[in-house]
Amino acid sequence: MNIDLTDTTSSRINAALVKARRATGTPAVGMVLTLVIVTDEGNHYDALKAASEASKEHPSRILVVVRRPGRSPRDRAIARLDAEVRVGGETGTGETVLLRLHGELAAHAHSVVLPLLLPDAPVVVWWPEDTPADPAEDLLGTLAQRRITDAAAGEDPLAALVRRAEVYAPGDTDLAWTRITGWRSMLAAALDQGFTRITSAVVEGEEHNPSTELLALWLAGRLGVPVERVLSDGPGITAVRLITDDGDICLDRSDGALAKLAVPGQPDRHVALHRRGTAELIAEELRRLDPDEAYAKAVRLGLRQPSQDPETTPVPAAATADSPVPAAPRPKKRKGSS
Repeated sequence: MNIDLTDTTSSRINAALVKARRATGTPAVGMVLTLVIVTDEGNHYDALKAASEASKEHPSRILVVVRRPGRSPRDRAIARLDAEVRVGGETGTGETVLLRLHGELAAHAHSVVLPLLLPDAPVVVWWPEDTPADPAEDLLGTLAQRRITDAAAGEDPLAALVRRAEVYAPGDTDLAWTRITGWRSMLAAALDQGFTRITSAVVEGEEHNPSTELLALWLAGRLGVPVERVLSDGPGITAVRLITDDGDICLDRSDGALAKLAVPGQPDRHVALHRRGTAELIAEELRRLDPDEAYAKAVRLGLRQPSQDPETTPVPAAATADSPVPAAPRPKKRKGSS
């Protein structure tokens, strides 16, 4: 059921939600969180589609905030709220409210969103594209327990990661980190077999790929060895090599779907390591609402400087390469992570 509201208010939107639930025969609210998507007119469709897919696993009230401040002084002087309420159909057991904030109201999105939040339920804010300088200090960000950004969507992804590290607050996370969950799990499982000492590592991936940088930083922090960053043609991360006293452990994914795991003394194995879509990434992030300490440590470890050689860049180790390093501990898994 869809209800269009023009020049409306938050109270009228709440009334429309109750009316829509009753009309569809679902008067009870069975949603577990509120997901606020802050986007623009050109990108809201893709973001809403991904969130709707994720809400099948996490029934949510999805609030899509589209700011339209206007170009002319006359347009900027007005303050109008248009909304579209969607209940049932593609939204499943959740609800979707598309909010278009015109004129001066575009600068006060938090005052519109606050009355529409589910009572006593967690709030997650997601910026698919344009991220505020400090998500935790943004007025919408202050409403949330979890704040999701995506450094890969920026013009300079590596600079975006530096900024994430500078302003990190508990509850912040980035989809560039979510994309390497499978890599971290595979590498940890390989190291669980008990190799004596890891002396260095190599991570291969596309240039300006923030996931590649985060994976290199995570390895450097957890293993305490130098990690070399090598550029490849992609897509995304293409290979990781861990150099041990027993030989090289290599996880190679050249086609973005199937990876080959080579472990010394064992036959090569093929493992599924496909590049996941945004809906899968958002669904994973909604599984946990506590601070991600592993992400915080990795993003704060430090990134390569622009002045360094772009072809091969070593990531500083957290310990000397000569220090004995046991097999890497398994990273904290997210429930149901792929």
